Amino acid sequence: MSSSEAFETLSLEAAGEHVTIVRLNRPDASNALNTQMGKDLVRCFEDVALDPKGLRCIVLTGSGEKAFCAGGDLKERRGMTDEAWTRQHVIFERMVRALIDCPVPIIGAINGAAYGGGCEIAGCCDFLYAAESARFALTEVTLGIMPGGGGTQTLPRAVGERRAKELILTGKPFTAAQAHTWGLVNEVFPRADLLREALATASHIARNAPISVRQAKLSIHRGLQSSLRDGLALEIEAYNRMVPTEDRREGVLAFNEKRPPNFKGR
Repeated sequence: MSSSEAFETLSLEAAGEHVTIVRLNRPDASNALNTQMGKDLVRCFEDVALDPKGLRCIVLTGSGEKAFCAGGDLKERRGMTDEAWTRQHVIFERMVRALIDCPVPIIGAINGAAYGGGCEIAGCCDFLYAAESARFALTEVTLGIMPGGGGTQTLPRAVGERRAKELILTGKPFTAAQAHTWGLVNEVFPRADLLREALATASHIARNAPISVRQAKLSIHRGLQSSLRDGLALEIEAYNRMVPTEDRREGVLAFNEKRPPNFKGR
């Protein structure tokens, strides 16, 4: 993964050999999503897709105490022409695909407000942990637009159609506890514990065979968009990728030798 210096709006921090923390890093603007952050996220996550190197799990969070991401930067958008708005949005569309298509698992650690586009970025993660103080909202209809960063697709897949319609059509905020009850968030923690807990899960994932983890992630995500029969076929295609790997042989050997496996991603 590129170093932090490569990105104006992101800060990257290695957390062990195979885990990286990516922070949305515009704390003075509540980490609002501007054009540059969109470009940075595209490049960051497309780089991972092109070559994960030793990376096995990513924790995505926000800088500062207040916000994960307050949504699209409305100061930047003030007075924007229709053409400029559309051009900017193409970057955000590409960003959503880069996050969703990232082969390496992404755990969202939602440390504060995740509003509008911030809630949509959260929705692109594989799963979410949230601070007790985190708040979520898809407020777009209150601004004369609608979710356009995947929110109308990722939220109903997490919480069901009826709940998603209520939240998106009202634009009402909801709490971390509600997000947990409804299935958007996996676990809620005191803010002081959030990053530690996310990193503990990330390192747990990183100890597993990386090809296995990536193929399982792909199989779940793509399979849910298929019929059961097509999903089962996809699963076997993904599974067969493991059979000739060194890691598959190492996993069985380590089990029989009663020792932890040493996976190489080969």
